[in-house]
Formats: sequence, C-alpha cells, structure tokens
Amino acid sequence: MAAAPSPSPAPPRILLAGDAHGRLHQLFKRVKSVNQSTGPFNALLCVGQFFSPEVGEEGSPPGDVADYLEGRAAVPIPTYFTGDYGPTAPRLLSKAAADARGFAPGGIQICPNLFWLRGSALFSLHGLSVAYLSGKRGLGGPGCYSQDDVDALRALAEEPGIVDLFLTNEWPAGVVNGADTSKVPPQVLEPQGYDPVVAELVTEIKPRYHIAGTKGVFYSREPYVNDSSLHVTRFIGLANVGNKEKQKFIHAISPTPASTMSSADMHARPPNATLSPYVAPAKSVPVEDTPKRPAESTDLQYWRYDVKRQRQGQNDGSLLCFKFTSSGSCPRGSNCNFKHDEEAREHCQRNVCFDFLNKGKCGKGPECRFAHSLTEEAAVRDAKPRSDRRPVESSCWFCLSSPDVESHLVISIGDGYYCALAKGPLVPEHVLVIPVEHFPTTITMPAEPEAELRRYKNALGKYFEKQGKAAVYFEWVSQQSRHANLQAVPVPLSKAASVEKIFHLAAKRLGFELSVVNPDGDANQGRELLRSQYDSKSGLFYVELPDGTLLLHMLGSREKFPAQFGREVLAGLLSMADRADWRNCKLSKEEEIKMVDDFKQGFREFDPAE
Repeated sequence: MAAAPSPSPAPPRILLAGDAHGRLHQLFKRVKSVNQSTGPFNALLCVGQFFSPEVGEEGSPPGDVADYLEGRAAVPIPTYFTGDYGPTAPRLLSKAAADARGFAPGGIQICPNLFWLRGSALFSLHGLSVAYLSGKRGLGGPGCYSQDDVDALRALAEEPGIVDLFLTNEWPAGVVNGADTSKVPPQVLEPQGYDPVVAELVTEIKPRYHIAGTKGVFYSREPYVNDSSLHVTRFIGLANVGNKEKQKFIHAISPTPASTMSSADMHARPPNATLSPYVAPAKSVPVEDTPKRPAESTDLQYWRYDVKRQRQGQNDGSLLCFKFTSSGSCPRGSNCNFKHDEEAREHCQRNVCFDFLNKGKCGKGPECRFAHSLTEEAAVRDAKPRSDRRPVESSCWFCLSSPDVESHLVISIGDGYYCALAKGPLVPEHVLVIPVEHFPTTITMPAEPEAELRRYKNALGKYFEKQGKAAVYFEWVSQQSRHANLQAVPVPLSKAASVEKIFHLAAKRLGFELSVVNPDGDANQGRELLRSQYDSKSGLFYVELPDGTLLLHMLGSREKFPAQFGREVLAGLLSMADRADWRNCKLSKEEEIKMVDDFKQGFREFDPAE
C-alpha cells in the first residue's frame, strides 16, 4: 500500500500594520493580543510613517520608539518597517545606519526583532518574496526615496519569479480606477497620499499583494488582473495605529508562497476581479533630484549603480560587476556586461574598497571605510583606525554571530566546531566542518578544538560508512582566507582507492605536485605534523584521503591556485563535471532545509554534540 503523501507545510502567517506614528506600545499590545488569540504569526510588516510626526520636549523623542531601542520594552514578533521618516527618525536611526553591514535587503536590525527596510530591495521572508520601497516621494534627503531606489526595483521586475508582497508607504495613483467605490470611506477618493511613481512600479512588478499606508484609512480593493500576467493583485491600504475613527490599522494574511503554488492555483481568478486600474506606464514621472544616500550605504549604492548600467546596456568588460564581486554570484551569468573576477571577489571579502579594485583609486579619501591595499597586512592596518569601520567578522558567512550566516544550513554545533551543509553541495551529504571562532585555517586552531575536530571526523566517518561511503576532506588556505572551513565529501567505497591517483593527476596537469605528509596513513599524526610545520604566512592546499593519508601543496608567494580545485577533482571522480562549480548547484532554501533535516536524522546517533 502506497504511503500517504506528506502534508504541505502551512503557509506563513503575516500581520500588516499602517502608520505607527511612534505609538509602538499601542501597536505591540494589539499584536500580542492578536497573536495570543489567533496566532502564532511569523512576522509583522509596517507601512507608512513609523516614527512620530512630532518632536518631544527639549528634543527628546516622542512616542515609544526609544523604549525599544534602549531595551526598556521588547518587540513581540519580528517586525519590519519602511516608513523611515519623521522629525526624530534621523537621530533614532543614526546608530543603525552607522553600524549597517553592507547591503542588507532583509533589513537592518535596530533592536531585537525590529528591522528597518531601507531604500529598496527584494528579500525572502518565510518563503515569501517581498519587495519594498522605503521612504516617500519628496525633495530628497532623509526619509525620501531616490531615483536609484526606483531603478533598482524596475531592474528586479525584469528578473524571473513572482513577487508575493510589495510594500510601499504611499498609495499608487489610480488604484481606485474600475473599482466599486460606492461603500468606501470618503478619504479613499481624496487626492492626497497618492504617488504616480508607485503606480508605475506596481504595474511593472505585478505583486500578488500590494500593501501601503499614509492615507489614514483602511481599504481592501477588489483583486485586479495584471497586464501580460495571469495572476491577480490584491491592494490593501491600512489606517494609522490608534486612529480616532476606529479604522482598521492591523490586518492578517496567510499567503502560500508563489514558488510553491500550482499553476492552476496561481492563475485562479476570483469572481469579483476587475481589470488593472493602471494605464500602461510611460516611465516619464520624474523622481525629484535627490542627493545620494549617506556614505554608510556605499556598497548599496554600487549595487544600484551596477543595476542602472546593466539596464542601460553599457558593456565594458574591463569593469567589475559589483553584484558578483560583493556576493560571489550574479543572476545575469554569462549575459552580464561586466567582469566576474574571482580574485577581486577575494579582495572584496577582505574589506578592500570596490572603487580601488575597479579603478585603481578611490575618490572618497578619509571618508572611505574600506581598505586601499591588496596586501593582507595593509588591509588589516587600514581597516582598524576608525571605530566606524566594518569589522571583518561582521560580514562573514561562517561566523555564527554574523547577520550573513545562513543558520538553516547548520547541522550540529559543538564548543569549538560546528558542522553545516555546504552551499551548493557537490553531493547531498557534502558538509563543512567550521571553527566557531574566526580563524583563517583549521591548522592553527588550539589543541582543545582540534580534539573536537577529531571527534567530528570520527562521527562523520561512521555516518558515511553506514551508507557504504568514505569521507574525503580538503582545505584551501590563502593569504586572503578569513574563516576556515574543512570540506567533507563522501565518495562510494568502490572509488575510495582512486582518490589519491586522481588528485596526483590533476595536480600534474596544473603544473604542481602533491607531497605525502604522513606515509603511515595516520591522519591525526599527519595533522600534527602539518600544524607543527605551518608558518601561518603561506597559502596551502591539503587533502585527507579515505585511508588517512594527507597530500599537501604549499603555495608560492605569487602563485594563483584554483579556489575550487578539491571540488573539481572530486566532481571528476564522481562523473559530475557539471557540478564542479558550486554556483551551478544552488538549492532553494526549502530544499536546503529538507536536506539538512535528512542529514540530521541519520547523523544523530553519531553526533558528538548530542
């Protein structure tokens, strides 16, 4: 008898709120009440003016925001806001802006559970694709969106995939066209609070839900059909928190992510659906000429500039692609107009200024917070003097305390090491064993963590053996290495004896040799020899074979070593040449979570951290 299919995961439950106007105690009291009675909810999304429109006595912040920023009150559920304007907003957000760690599409945390969605971007929230335009239309300066913000969203609209939620502060001009307005509050028909630029953007983005504030009234429009798209859009306008008219300021939705919906469900048309209320956009509505955002968002500006160059068709193979240089991937792939340079990517990870990498000079002078040198020693020296410089660890993919760590990939956490699924794994059980502390190589770790590493390797060996496989470990250490990771790739026992031969052949083809560190095959002794001989200044690559033998190559001072050498060799051994580059093997977050859960179930009986 066939097993019943496993039930689909429940869709995320999201609360939406209008202009808070600094009344956070009242807002979160209502959130707690709703969460207890009909929750739990996964997140709260706030549109419209988040901060108070008034200034307190002697400049003290009115409203309740300071209580949360200073720890006197707690935000009950993860909360994201776009309305970063009001008299007190610049001061209350200044520290978060100064501490911002690069481009943060998922929000800048200003206190536990409270995230500022700055500028414009697209991010994933519990499987939902969320786009936003922060700020409002105006003459520029704090709290106003810029032409760069708009251009970035227009570029994102051209990317594949459907946006689930689009957050704006102001309503789109023309949203009531073709709708039944016989029962709507009169404020809906008043001209204030509408923005033609938002109307153009929503026409291009075609989200499933469009959420907005600022008009001080609740309005849920009939769904409308998008031009050249089969799914419908639902517009929801929300009132101000605590308004005297008792208009609805909080609303709950539970949308299934578009990425998991069937075609039939996605294209279902409600009986009350109308035609699109927007005329075809001419893209001629100007955004006021606004100054660029402050220096703390330098890398965000580069990304937006990169987007604009791509859209305008500029093609200069000598210039670097900022998207690739900063993140390691570019959605345009081979169609990108700019250079994808792995070496520049490594320098960028060391906090080297993008202008310096791209043009050989930087015009920001002492205001630049990044290093202007390609040597490790000078980069570290340049990065230290100013207290507002971003620490290297802050943007590290592997530091557990970093906002950039993908914690859903973690399998097991010990005292000195943790184990995680590799990003874009070569095979489903491809894992990384990573120091908890920020060390550039496992070879220089203290004795106690080294003992824990042996326990992890022993546990992984038993786990792989149960599957008829053996582990191959390898580590590449360069002068630019930031946070060590020892890669563990299982190979079938039938191929274990061939690993040494194929590594020697691959090395020979690239013009170098691998020396044997421990001819007796004692892996622990081999690592001790490596630890005693390594000077912490040179680059190296080593691989531990299934029989415990270590093969080593010490890099010359100017030698360029292929970053994915170990993976490429094993991809050849396993007849998986198309998976040699991890970027070709990326999985969705849901697939990664499933793979981690499967690994945990089988590994639990061996896990040294259990």
